[in-house]
Amino acid sequence: MVSSSILGFPRMGANRELKKATEAYWAGKISVESLIETGKTLRAAHWRLQKEAGADIIASNDFSFYDQILDHIQLFNAVPERYTKYGLAPIDEFFAMGRGLQRPATQASPAVDVPSLEMVKWFDSNYHYVKPTLANNQSFKLSANPKPVAEFLEAKAQGITTRPVLVGPVSFLHLGKADRAAGHNVEPITLLENLLPVYEELLLKLAEAGAETVQIDEPILVLDLPDPRTKSAFKTAYERLTALANGPKLVIATYFGDIVHNLDVLPSLVKASAIHIDLVRAPQQLDEVLKAIAPSQTISLGLVDGRNIWKTNFQRAIETAHKAIDAIGADRIVISTSSSLLHTPHTLASEKKLPAEVVDWFSFAAEKAKEVAILAKAVTSGNASVQAELEANARSMDARKNSTRTNDPAVKERQSKITPDMYNRKSPFAERIAKQQKHLGLPLFPTTTIGSFPQTKEIRVARQKLTKGEINTAEYEEFINKEIELVVKEQEAIGLDVLVHGEPERNDMVQYFGERLTGYVFTTHAWVQSYGSRCVRPPIIVGDVSRPAPMTVKESKYAQTLTQKPMKGMLTGPITCLRWSFPRDDVHQSVQAEQLALALRDEVQDLEAAGVNVIQVDEPAIREGLPLRAGTEREAYLDWAVKSFRLSTTGVEDSTQIHSHFCYSEFQDFFHAITALDADVMSIECSKSDAKLLKVFEDEAYPRHIGPGVYDIHSPRVPSEQEIRDRIAEMLQYLKPEQLWIDPDCGLKTRQWPETKAALINMVNAAKYYREKYANKA
Repeated sequence: MVSSSILGFPRMGANRELKKATEAYWAGKISVESLIETGKTLRAAHWRLQKEAGADIIASNDFSFYDQILDHIQLFNAVPERYTKYGLAPIDEFFAMGRGLQRPATQASPAVDVPSLEMVKWFDSNYHYVKPTLANNQSFKLSANPKPVAEFLEAKAQGITTRPVLVGPVSFLHLGKADRAAGHNVEPITLLENLLPVYEELLLKLAEAGAETVQIDEPILVLDLPDPRTKSAFKTAYERLTALANGPKLVIATYFGDIVHNLDVLPSLVKASAIHIDLVRAPQQLDEVLKAIAPSQTISLGLVDGRNIWKTNFQRAIETAHKAIDAIGADRIVISTSSSLLHTPHTLASEKKLPAEVVDWFSFAAEKAKEVAILAKAVTSGNASVQAELEANARSMDARKNSTRTNDPAVKERQSKITPDMYNRKSPFAERIAKQQKHLGLPLFPTTTIGSFPQTKEIRVARQKLTKGEINTAEYEEFINKEIELVVKEQEAIGLDVLVHGEPERNDMVQYFGERLTGYVFTTHAWVQSYGSRCVRPPIIVGDVSRPAPMTVKESKYAQTLTQKPMKGMLTGPITCLRWSFPRDDVHQSVQAEQLALALRDEVQDLEAAGVNVIQVDEPAIREGLPLRAGTEREAYLDWAVKSFRLSTTGVEDSTQIHSHFCYSEFQDFFHAITALDADVMSIECSKSDAKLLKVFEDEAYPRHIGPGVYDIHSPRVPSEQEIRDRIAEMLQYLKPEQLWIDPDCGLKTRQWPETKAALINMVNAAKYYREKYANKA
């Protein structure tokens, strides 16, 4: 019999119950007991949903109040001393690591002022994890009442035997870093011997609780692992973990790519009961992995996409499953999701406004749970046992393929007319920047923000009223104009040099544009966790993309009339629009990016014509889209990604300044591509990284202007002026004064006004300090 399994399930709930409860707890509106009860209720509902869908193997410990890696940091007592010294309650210590904590002293407790740990993208997804931050002498100790055991028992009490999921020891260390802020320089992988006893203790406790099998995620097996210590760590770790007397069976899960280049690690995993591989992202790996696994091992086939929302092609998936069955036998096969379903929305049943035609093409987490069960039944009992489901699926595949929604001849014709000169600015940077400086008249160390300002309750209520028809478009636009006036007034009072309109009209930096482009459809409840309580509702690209009319010109043009300072037009770049949508899976992503670039090219030119001479085209997702391994696929991606950005931005005069913004990235992986974008000013998320990120700009002699973020916007904490001065001083070790811009890490949408103003005032004052200092030097 072929079993079905789900590697993990979304946490937030069908109506974002977890987000609402967490934020209510942070605001002091509910108790910790109420928050914990919400988590328990959600876990029970999610286990029950998967069981009723027919899944045989259901994960536990996939739930988190913030992030699963952060759970492991606390589970192993790997919490840096700067958090433990305050004696916080465990939940408050947990959240302090995730989002920072700043609160005044009271009679009962001292003041707390601690920034969050570094947060970075989870492989090539839009989910963010909290980086383990480790000391030279790092010790590990299993927490009392370990979360994986408690949640396994919780499910067991409801009559559901789950498979607990853990992040593997090698991946946990590989994804961590030394706590350089506290003076440590340890190579995390060297801490393996300290960590393994904790895993051994935890696995034995899970076995004692009744867990027969434990899923251990080792996703770094899809990466290049050039350090031989990392590969040897697998041998050390799994010889011990699989040799535990009375320990559970282990399933080693990989996802987001292939493991063929690391097949030499599989002998180290020979005593694991099963290996899971992602056959959605890397179907080509199946033959090699089938040859490499041990005769005693099961293979878990990731056939249902854990990263996108399209229905699984049952015919294709069943053919793949039978290929594996023919090779090693049905008793060694499990049908599974490709990865955790964390990256997909909760359920399609919540969507009442999507066109019926496209609803038939989609499958969200709840529906995917049913898909794995259907596929397992088909290959176990034969296609006849699920004939109705297979026929319905075939009709869906055919309808989508032949739909007029997917193909626009006019878009394809325009793409065919792209010429090489459309990828280039009129003049090189040295000539452009001279014209821009003359036109804009900016001081040394110019200050700006990344784009958005706080999205207040009043803004959200006004948007809801418009949606519900309680106010008309004219009334809504009047409200938006007043918000723009407020944002401009506040920026002038703070003393910023290049202003923004604040984006009060925008619900999301991708959805807003998608709603104004053809080729997209939009959901009402398809929320996906990005980090912590932050959820996004990605639009869905269903067909060829084009721009029927200007999208942002009206608001930016109005904002420019309110000030004599330069107003920065704000756009989301083609790669980010692509990566932060659910893209088509029937057309190569390069084609979709090019279509988006042409639409944005029109918008950039219209902004310039309207008198907006600073235009930012954000590409925070460009690093996220980078293939996980070096080689031809990565270089091909960078080629079309750079071309798409340049296509969108090069149709302007030299005096118009093009900015772009990037979230935290290991730029050394693709620095040549960053340079090739030819943006006049680049801002980067930098405040929580160490000097390694900046050093690449010194080593590679970055030729244009750059604004490394000077403070973290993901936290409500307000940095002092001195703290920002210190950050700028560090930046000046690697960058020239004349190329340095001063800005926050990212947009300010999720922050509140009081902390926003306080932080920006400190930032502007720090910039003025250096402006004065270098003026005196001159």
